[in-house]
Amino acid sequence: MGVTIAFWLLAIMCIISALAVVLGRNIFRAALLLALLFFSVAGLYIILNADFLAAVQVLIYVGAVAILVLLAIMLTRDVTAGGALNKFRLPALIFSLLLVMALVYSVLSTPWQISPQAPLETTTAALGEKLFGEGGFILPVEVAAVLLLASALGAIVLVKEKDGKWKSG
Repeated sequence: MGVTIAFWLLAIMCIISALAVVLGRNIFRAALLLALLFFSVAGLYIILNADFLAAVQVLIYVGAVAILVLLAIMLTRDVTAGGALNKFRLPALIFSLLLVMALVYSVLSTPWQISPQAPLETTTAALGEKLFGEGGFILPVEVAAVLLLASALGAIVLVKEKDGKWKSG
């Protein structure tokens, strides 16, 4: 019963924050609501006992993507000014409604198979074995981490001017 209530609360929070991101006029608040959306998706992963995916969701999407978007917004001028309306607003709305209708149709017409309740296991132990066990993949993961760190430092150096002040747009 508690899991069902938590699922519905997180699902409602996902839907409301996603709609607020898309429909909001203030881009800074939209970025904050995007981080809230990522957190609520991580909560849904926890309900599904996908603890590794929840941790990755928080670390990568909330910790990296949302913070990067917030940093990019803060480094630009006229953050509070919204984008100008363009001629593609009505076609985008029609396309979005058609996409939603297709998704709803596919969800409702799919014969979902429900498996018997299996014992729930965490995913972290199996992934740890793949990373750190015999013939593990820890070296490529560490190389990717170093490359990402180098690219982040390079982006910071490019944003900073020669006299030590930040570029403002």
